[in-house]
Formats: sequence, C-alpha cells, structure tokens
Amino acid sequence: MYQVQRVYDYHGDEKTAQAAVLVDRLWPRGISKVRLAGVRWCKNVTPSTALRQWFHQNPQARYAEFCRLYHKELQQPEKQAALHALRQQEKEHGHLLLLTAVKNVDHSHIPVLLSALKES
Repeated sequence: MYQVQRVYDYHGDEKTAQAAVLVDRLWPRGISKVRLAGVRWCKNVTPSTALRQWFHQNPQARYAEFCRLYHKELQQPEKQAALHALRQQEKEHGHLLLLTAVKNVDHSHIPVLLSALKES
C-alpha cells in the first residue's frame, strides 16, 4: 500500500523512516537532514530537471502533457530500476510512505508516480 504525505507534516521516527521515501528532485526548503534521518531520498524516480522546469512555467495548461512526458521518462532503465527498488521496499514493509513538498499533490508528479508503482 502506498501513501502520500507532505514532508512538512511528517514526524516519523527511525522505525517509520524505513518505510518512507522522499520523492522530490529538490530537497524541501526548511527541512533539516536530521529531521529526515533514515528516510531514503529517491531522486531517480522524479521528473527530469528540464521537464520539471518546463511544467512550472505554466502548470495549469501543461499538466496533461507533463503527465504524458513524465510517464514516458519513467520507462527509462534507470527510472525503472528505481521504481523496482521502491516496490521492493513496499513489499518488505507492507506499505510505503511517499514524502513530497508539493502543495497540490493531485496536480503534481505524484499521481503519475503512484500509477507507475502500481504497474507490475
């Protein structure tokens, strides 16, 4: 089972950190590395810098195309390997908490990532 939580609301301990992963390309502002000690940072499954910057120029108009392009990026071998590692982590713990700093989770890379994680 995959769950999503804003990183700013996360107050886990070392035990829960093992089943949590930060899935943003950039480190969240105002969050110390100590606060996320034990949480894995998986930049390899995030949209490329170029795609992320292009999307943020006009997120409302470009969202559908962003989703299509990001889904295509997720087919790349290095991203497939990272997805596989996340699936394995979810199997080991029975759940996986995806942490993100985005304000609007439903209008971000997260829905595309969740869809890709659920594909076998």
